[in-house]
Amino acid sequence: MNWNQILSKKVNDIPRSGIREFFDLVIGSKDIISLGVGEPDFVTPWNIREAAIFSLEKGHTSYTSNMGLETLRNAVADYVGNFFGIAYNPVDEILPTVGVSEAIDLALRALLNPGDEVLYHEPCYVSYSPSIVLADGIACPVETSIDDLFSLNPAKLEAAITPRTKVLMINFPTNPTGSIAPLETLKEIAAICIKHNLIVITDEIYSELRYDGIAHTSIAALPGMKERTLLLHGFSKAFAMTGFRLGYACGPKELIDMMCKIHSYAMICPTITSQEAGIEALINGTPAMLEMRDSYHMRRDYLVKQLNNMGLDCHLPGGAFYTFPSVKRFGMSSAEFALGLLKDARVAAVPGTAFGTSGEGYLRCCYATSFNQLEKASELMARYCDKLDKNQS
Repeated sequence: MNWNQILSKKVNDIPRSGIREFFDLVIGSKDIISLGVGEPDFVTPWNIREAAIFSLEKGHTSYTSNMGLETLRNAVADYVGNFFGIAYNPVDEILPTVGVSEAIDLALRALLNPGDEVLYHEPCYVSYSPSIVLADGIACPVETSIDDLFSLNPAKLEAAITPRTKVLMINFPTNPTGSIAPLETLKEIAAICIKHNLIVITDEIYSELRYDGIAHTSIAALPGMKERTLLLHGFSKAFAMTGFRLGYACGPKELIDMMCKIHSYAMICPTITSQEAGIEALINGTPAMLEMRDSYHMRRDYLVKQLNNMGLDCHLPGGAFYTFPSVKRFGMSSAEFALGLLKDARVAAVPGTAFGTSGEGYLRCCYATSFNQLEKASELMARYCDKLDKNQS
């Protein structure tokens, strides 16, 4: 049987995840220090795990409504109101999803007709472009650069808009660069979206992980934006709940209704165990979250200093748990540098090109790993850079 003629051409043409492809090389190697996978190294706080255990002990093992537990939606409404300063009706403006990834898929499928264009800033999370293509949209990256600290330049955004542009996807703080959008930049972006009647999908999964005492602002909170914005958030990063696969979307009733229709035929609902753990996280999880954030802050400061000391120019990221140092001075591609680092120094980091072509010349290093591991990784990376310098001299 010739499967090349049978399988979906659209899916076949989508490249494999650059992150997963690179880390296939790491599987089974116990002597490698990983600065790669974007996952907290903390175990989910005990009170949240206990809520999941208690849910099972109570025999809560059934489906929930497609819209999720009412108690969860109420808790989300309270949390979002307090943290983001935005009021959403828990009855019909909030939809729990299987992670933010499902929410992105639902939103794009609910919004796009074939040929609609979606703008997004790049380097970006690896799933944005494939998700747009799978929803029959046209993925249109807007390149960011170190000149803007990898934030979205409003002038570049407006220049990329065409009559077919329908949606703007943004992600601040950003994976892979850790960059943020200053308030004035967000205001300019919002004005452009209103002017051109764009829908905004804002992925704010890292919003609690902001540093240097700067409060997070969502574009959805700006004047005129709530009615045209879908706010996506979840539990994986701030509450170290990656395995619970729980996220949520907040937005206009009409869009949430359409997303829920797709959701009801696909996922039905997130697991009830995860939903009840999520309630505990939202109500009582902030103290543990703040402790984790402070630890990430300390690690960020250490790793950025070490990277700059070894000649890998690196801006100070304002959020998330990634650094994005430049490897351009060695005259190597991102993939060549990352592969050499893996083979010679036994340190795994992700080539910047995994996040789009504009990531060429950079490396994503995740500091959501223990401080001891960061110290060892920094020492090994410095030796590798010294070796490259000697080879070039």
